[in-house]
Amino acid sequence: MEVYKITGQKPLKGTIKVSGAKNSAVALIPASILANSTVTIEGLPDILDVETLKELLEEIGGIVSIEDGTMSIDPSKMQGMPLPNGNVKKLRASYYLMGAMLGRFKKAVIGLPGGCFLGPRPIDQHIKGFEALGAKVTNEHGAIYLRADELRGAKIYLDVVSVGATINIMLAAVLAKGQTTIENAAKEPEIIDVATLLTNMGAKIKGAGTNVIRIDGVDELHGTNHTIIPDRIEAGTYMIMAAVAGSGITIDNVIPFHVEALIAKLREMGVKIEEGEESIFIPKSENLKSVDVKTLVYPGFPTDLQQPFSLLMTQAKGTSVITDTIYSARFKHIDELKRMNASARVEGRSAIIAGPSKLESASVRASDLRAGAALVLAGLIAEGETEIHDIYHIDRGYSSLIDKLRGLGADIRRETVDEEVVRKRTD
Repeated sequence: MEVYKITGQKPLKGTIKVSGAKNSAVALIPASILANSTVTIEGLPDILDVETLKELLEEIGGIVSIEDGTMSIDPSKMQGMPLPNGNVKKLRASYYLMGAMLGRFKKAVIGLPGGCFLGPRPIDQHIKGFEALGAKVTNEHGAIYLRADELRGAKIYLDVVSVGATINIMLAAVLAKGQTTIENAAKEPEIIDVATLLTNMGAKIKGAGTNVIRIDGVDELHGTNHTIIPDRIEAGTYMIMAAVAGSGITIDNVIPFHVEALIAKLREMGVKIEEGEESIFIPKSENLKSVDVKTLVYPGFPTDLQQPFSLLMTQAKGTSVITDTIYSARFKHIDELKRMNASARVEGRSAIIAGPSKLESASVRASDLRAGAALVLAGLIAEGETEIHDIYHIDRGYSSLIDKLRGLGADIRRETVDEEVVRKRTD
């Protein structure tokens, strides 16, 4: 079993560069299925989810290569083959294969998606959209079967704002006959990124980034070149790290507009922030103040930063409350932080955190991707050596994390340890 080992309380200073957006990459790659010629995506992060999607496209006949963050996808020989098991179980975003394959082949068989368990995350809004477009959707033997003689545009109102459903319906609708309108659509930058790729492939999409998206179906889509946007969640994680452990850190390749909600809360805590066009500088922060935070859909405070931000709250004076309105089960990291001497408790959808706490090293477990990020940040400020396992979660979403942190002066390494020994430490 591989673990991260972190010796904390090292001064962190310098520049750290943000990679391409994970939440864009996992949708852009499936979108390539809709083209009739080669799609090239530049700036992809070096993460497990990208490699898993590469393998899935190859399973259905795609010719895929990736080098230095640039993926070339030739979809011309792809077929609508069933993908009921295997790699689709490894990541939540495998559901984007449903919309892309339905759009191109008018059929798909996709296993129920995996990824981090964050509580109930139904795909009912995705299915509602597919059915409105004319597909028959059934759940058979643990896989979703989608079939359509043809897809026709429709007016679709999402009962809840959903990034996944918005993108999936876009993927299915771009080759449908007539106009599709998605109302109460999500507004995240990743949706604009996917719409930009599809538009460059020949799709007709208006309103991406607003709550109403209109799509006029076209007969075919062609290949194109596309550069992915920076990862706003990775950028936010490093901004929190700079606030809690930095002695002057510049976060490079970031769009400040995409992290406005985080910037506002950091400033409320007393963190000084200098914004550039594509960078953010955060000097050493002291005397952090407690704040209350509620996660909301974009442009509100992102649920993906709830766990790292709760670690920052352990270092603020007073009592802070962070409420997650998106995922009810996203507080498993709190027990791990308590192992490290944090003063925190969970009540319903909220974590109540008292600080500042002097964190101590411990052997802890990453329950999901962003929980793992929070524990890495905790290890950076804790006294002694922290050991984090189940780090495959972290590998799914943070590109070249060890190298980037070492570049700032962190003492972090990856080691292989005996699984039984690790289990005894964390029981």
